[in-house]
Amino acid sequence: MGFIADALSRVKPSATIAVTNKARELKAAGRDVIGLGAGEPDFDTPDNIKAAAIAAINEGKTKYTAVDGIPELKQAICTKFERDNELKYEPNQITVGTGGKQVLYNALMATINPGDEVLIPTPYWVSYPDMVLLAGGEPIVVHADKETFKVTPEALEAAITPKTKWFIFNSPSNPSGAGYTRAELKALTDVLMRHPHVWVMSDDMYEHLVYDDFEFTTPAQVEPGLYERTLTVNGVSKAYSMTGWRIGYAGGPVELIKAMAKIQSQSTSNPSSISQWAAVEALNGPQHFIPKNNEVFKGRRDLVVTLLNQAEGLSCPVPEGAFYVFPSCAGVIGKTSPSGKVLETDLDFAAELLETEGVAVVPGSAFGLGPNFRVSYATSTEALTEACKRIQRFCAALK
Repeated sequence: MGFIADALSRVKPSATIAVTNKARELKAAGRDVIGLGAGEPDFDTPDNIKAAAIAAINEGKTKYTAVDGIPELKQAICTKFERDNELKYEPNQITVGTGGKQVLYNALMATINPGDEVLIPTPYWVSYPDMVLLAGGEPIVVHADKETFKVTPEALEAAITPKTKWFIFNSPSNPSGAGYTRAELKALTDVLMRHPHVWVMSDDMYEHLVYDDFEFTTPAQVEPGLYERTLTVNGVSKAYSMTGWRIGYAGGPVELIKAMAKIQSQSTSNPSSISQWAAVEALNGPQHFIPKNNEVFKGRRDLVVTLLNQAEGLSCPVPEGAFYVFPSCAGVIGKTSPSGKVLETDLDFAAELLETEGVAVVPGSAFGLGPNFRVSYATSTEALTEACKRIQRFCAALK
């Protein structure tokens, strides 16, 4: 219990949840609040996927399944990896979990020993460091370039030690939306090839949400030499608008997949049978709606980047993918808000923005990099336009 208590003492409450809860409280009190914190598409799940779930219910496919996925879904995932990523996996190399988060967690729990280090580039998804801590490891932050939000080969090389167990890689990124080109990724995999004790955990959840002819690639695709020590993680949440269905999956070495199944068998057991059958249809069925959705997202991205760069003191780079922007608010740090509060951090900026203008964003420090903040543009154009106008007004009122 001592280890668990120590790990929990170092785990931070989710900033996203905190912002969402505060925004909910203000709404309940009658405030007009625009939430830009949600990390999920606002599109509905496609009808063919919903129909597959209904059919599964009607056909009685409502019992326990194999712990880490039905054969039909594992085969669909194998087909997807070969079709989209040039990666050849067999069903015994595939695991299915209750969302991508569980897959990542299972892998860390199955492999981390006390003292093992896990390299995590900034800005990072908030759960990475805490999952490492709960598994008994030590999260090691690798500082990315503050302009591009990408880690350099030199920074990666410098962070690797004999204790390094994993390198967690996420492209396009949550929270920045930054995506690594094939050449940039190859430079990183060249480093990893020089350190055969380091495994790679590639979180590809935003694979299909890319813009401006950006070409998505994944580490084991770019460098086949990493195949035997790479866990390629993905899911149906983002591209298929299935966040609530909770299906994530991964391909990797057989022994790792077996170890992850043991963890899952003693925790949640199988993911929802209905969701699994829906995911089969998602991966095997029509994919034409994905580029259509991406056109909408791209328009929203361009709108938000333009409007935020018109706000005094803010600087917002153009991301390659996902549905987030990660602007810097360094230009307003030290100024005073209309309430008299001096903005000393991005946390202050987000709190005062919510109180003053009713716009909920997530502070960048929650993702390991500030002074920045994350805006999700997975909401309506009207809401985004109004929210950005409020942000402009808030920044203009700072003294």
